[in-house]
Amino acid sequence: MVPWKVLETVATSEGELQLRQRNPREFLITIDGRVLMTSAEQASEQAVATLACKHLAAQKAPRVLIGGLGMAYTVRAALDVLPKSAKVVVSELTAQVETWCRGPLSVLTRRAVHDPRVRVVIQDVARVIEHAPAGHYDAIVLDLYEGPHLAQKRLNDPFYGRAALERSFAALAPGGVLAIWSEEINAIFKKRMIDAGFETTVHHPGGSRAYVVYLGRRAEVRAAGRGDRGGGAARSRARR
Repeated sequence: MVPWKVLETVATSEGELQLRQRNPREFLITIDGRVLMTSAEQASEQAVATLACKHLAAQKAPRVLIGGLGMAYTVRAALDVLPKSAKVVVSELTAQVETWCRGPLSVLTRRAVHDPRVRVVIQDVARVIEHAPAGHYDAIVLDLYEGPHLAQKRLNDPFYGRAALERSFAALAPGGVLAIWSEEINAIFKKRMIDAGFETTVHHPGGSRAYVVYLGRRAEVRAAGRGDRGGGAARSRARR
């Protein structure tokens, strides 16, 4: 078997972030020795983007926010169903990940990050959502390497807590969609999305693992007094 070659190492607060390769189209990104993402698994990241964006295919100039760049598979899947007039903002914590996606990883996604519809911002996606104008986005995609299953008991989680979901709801236009990748289904989190005002469904994209996608559509009318306004932003890293 061909051994993995380390192409680059970046120091982060969570440990060394590495890009590894062993064949022309076979890559790994690891953090502190743990695999964050691999080019061998694509089904769930394609599903989360497609489910979030396919209803926008005929809409004029839709605005989409993607939390986490990763290997840019999620970005590629979104672009494939969005119109030419779309604007896609990708929030990523580590600038070097964008460099990798513009360089060696670009062969995996037909140069998705180079698409003129795409703008990458090096910023925590929780803060991007927090500071978005009301009703700004038509879709928000959270494809982070830790899904909501770890946050089910943390009501103030910066991505999946009550206040975080309230902020995502506020940042979406009426009829807008919040799509969230998760390692597994969790009834507590699904109820939390419903309580935040989302019409929520759970999808199973398949692949070799039991990943799920929570899809929440912003209802036209919502009940008042749901959730709290506490919590704050925190660091995020893309899964894909």
